[in-house]
Amino acid sequence: MTRKFSVFLVLAVIAAFMGYAAWKVLLAPSDLPPEGFARGNGRIEADLIDVSARLPGRVKTINVREGDMVKPGDVLAIMDTAELEAQRMRSLAAVASAQAAVAVAEAGVSQAEAKLALAQSEVKRSEELNRKGVVSQEALDIKRTEAQLSEAGLDAAKAGVEAQKRAVDAEKAALQQIETQIADSTLYSPAVGRVLYRLAQPDEVVGSGGKVLTLVSLEDVYMEFFLPATAAARLQIGDGARIVVDVMPDVSIPAVVSFVAPQAQFTPKQVETLAERESLMFRIRVRIPPELVQNRIERVKTGVRGVAWVRLSGPDGLPDWPEGLTPPLMGELPDPATGGTGN
Repeated sequence: MTRKFSVFLVLAVIAAFMGYAAWKVLLAPSDLPPEGFARGNGRIEADLIDVSARLPGRVKTINVREGDMVKPGDVLAIMDTAELEAQRMRSLAAVASAQAAVAVAEAGVSQAEAKLALAQSEVKRSEELNRKGVVSQEALDIKRTEAQLSEAGLDAAKAGVEAQKRAVDAEKAALQQIETQIADSTLYSPAVGRVLYRLAQPDEVVGSGGKVLTLVSLEDVYMEFFLPATAAARLQIGDGARIVVDVMPDVSIPAVVSFVAPQAQFTPKQVETLAERESLMFRIRVRIPPELVQNRIERVKTGVRGVAWVRLSGPDGLPDWPEGLTPPLMGELPDPATGGTGN
């Protein structure tokens, strides 16, 4: 009896354990958000900007290192322009030569105008003498023909001037192209950001479009996550949101819904509940206001994981944010390194 009782007791314990496990998985209430709210896991992200050389060439200098903060207009790198400078000098000489050719052509116009004026004067004189019978009709016709030739020569000289002016324009365009290439050899920062990768070193040769640096743009900092269709349909662009990052669980960062995918897609791997795995999901993006990012620009880190919260519209509008999701003032966000507040 004792042995049978022990076996029965062991079986009862196993059955109780399995029953508890089944209840925990299938029946126990999960950690769902409150009514009128939805949330999703994600990480702080920002757009990456590749700073590339427009033309093939040698890297002359790089003025930044990985991790440096940059702002728009900062000179990040300079490509070697010795060959372009030589082409520029040659193009300057070509422009000067074309301008001199214009001066010669204009002198030819003046000469043709004087020749035409003389020919027209001789025609008038010959016509007068022809009326008096001193000059024959044949001689008068010759003078008139010479005047016509002089007029045609003037037209040709003027056309030559226009052709030379167009040649000047062509040489100036070639010069401008070279100067543009020289200007493009200085690589500037297009946005406020941080240097993520330094992909080339001074004296290295890169091809056309070769990447020199990669920046993390901090002008658009956001978190992307996924919601089921039932929740995504109740969101609108511009709705308020909150972000709680893992490294600061007691801080709620204000954000704004900036994107709701127009098409559904399959559930991403990070969604763990059975109900969500059975439905299609919509990609949602919430953006942290730029002024808040600028206020803490030195502390902004991409890749930090956290949770994004959004409110879902209902018959009574949007619910109020519960305690714990009311964000502090922008200047009162804690410093992750010290725990104190920033200015």
